[in-house]
Amino acid sequence: MSIFSFRKKQPFFTPEEENRIVEAIRKAEKRTSGEIRVYVESRCRFVDPVDRAIEIFYGLKMENTDDRNGVLIYIAMKDHQMAVYGDEGIHLRVGSAFWNKEIKTILEEFNAEHYTDGLITIIHDLGEALTSHFPYEKEDRNELPDDIVFGK
Repeated sequence: MSIFSFRKKQPFFTPEEENRIVEAIRKAEKRTSGEIRVYVESRCRFVDPVDRAIEIFYGLKMENTDDRNGVLIYIAMKDHQMAVYGDEGIHLRVGSAFWNKEIKTILEEFNAEHYTDGLITIIHDLGEALTSHFPYEKEDRNELPDDIVFGK
């Protein structure tokens, strides 16, 4: 006779933390035509998390925004990997130095185990950059869902 013990998978964030993150996305997107998504999974299937972020970005069809101004924040929690990937519209305006600064900022928060606050900080910063280059206009619409996407 065998006894199997199945542990329930622990969520990455509490419901309150999830709500705070989604609200930060909504607040950031109110002032811009840009789109921000967060994708969280346990492990990164690739050696380079940027490659995984690119795969997810296109899998979520984030390149279909009118101004090519979508940004994906990718996190592999158990592997301690992350990447931020911006579509060509926003990347051409902010450049690599901006992305590197944002990664450094969020890594400082994550290293202190401030995952929710780190995400909210980077979402705010991304929202400011998107607002600067893609301000909200009357005919803008929310092109992508604001919820956090959870992988395996």
